[in-house]
Amino acid sequence: MSINKVKILIIISFIIFISSCKLSKKIEEQLLRIPYISSIDSTSRDYFVYLPKGYHENSTKKWPVLLFLHGNGERGNGKDELDYVLIHGPLYEAWIQKRDLPFIIIVPQLQMFNQDKLGLNYIDNRTKDWIPKRLKNGVPKRTKIANSSLIMQGTTAIDSIPNLSHTKYGWNKAENDLMKMIDNTLINFNADENRVYLSGISYGGFGTWYIASKHPKRFAAINPIVGWGHPILMDSIAKYKIPVWQFAGGRDQVIPVKYFYEGLNKLEKLGHKNIRFTIHEDLSHDTWKRIYEGNDIYNWLLDQKRK
Repeated sequence: MSINKVKILIIISFIIFISSCKLSKKIEEQLLRIPYISSIDSTSRDYFVYLPKGYHENSTKKWPVLLFLHGNGERGNGKDELDYVLIHGPLYEAWIQKRDLPFIIIVPQLQMFNQDKLGLNYIDNRTKDWIPKRLKNGVPKRTKIANSSLIMQGTTAIDSIPNLSHTKYGWNKAENDLMKMIDNTLINFNADENRVYLSGISYGGFGTWYIASKHPKRFAAINPIVGWGHPILMDSIAKYKIPVWQFAGGRDQVIPVKYFYEGLNKLEKLGHKNIRFTIHEDLSHDTWKRIYEGNDIYNWLLDQKRK
């Protein structure tokens, strides 16, 4: 083979290599920080938008959207503290564990609302070391689900649950911000307005019920985890028949299972049939780790579409 032919083959191989590198960059997932001004306190903040693998390959494809609401311990200023929201939830699974979850994922951070002045250990003692890091190669080891010394004994439903005192510091205060995030995502990304899902843990579970009840036309399904829904929120959810998959931990002493039944029973009394309620009897408050680590919840969400 002549020297010229060898040179040509080298050039062609180099072009193919460069093209493949560019292609791989296109199909990789992305994590974006989107700036906004909060309507709560007029502060400048950021929220995360995750774009899944393959997002850039097809400009006409519309992707489902998953809005995730974190729990009490991940609050912050939306700037240098935003990474705390990576600790739990679908974004942890998609970005840190590098799972191929086919959603555009929106993850905001709730304001502190003086929760750092109540002596809560999980806020006062948290450090940046708690934030999981995305590794260049491989994935970090998962944290273990908490063990509980309580025996499994089930629970009895009660017909009187606490008031909505948790809304004093909850996601309901961020209602306008959250809806703007959804609207901006639908406008600026290849997002499917008929497949917008809402999921949240603990404070975010309560927030999931509240936001869905106030905007029932917007969501194709909701997934509140270890956060019960108050009966006064159920009318609009039943009217628009939003599919619900509720989860609770049988050993959860933070949000006891006995409070979950009244709201769910009211949904059924109102004629709503598309309701699932799963209790992980062997788990406590961090039940969400098992749920998001599995596949069932993602597959179920993808089966739901707003009519």
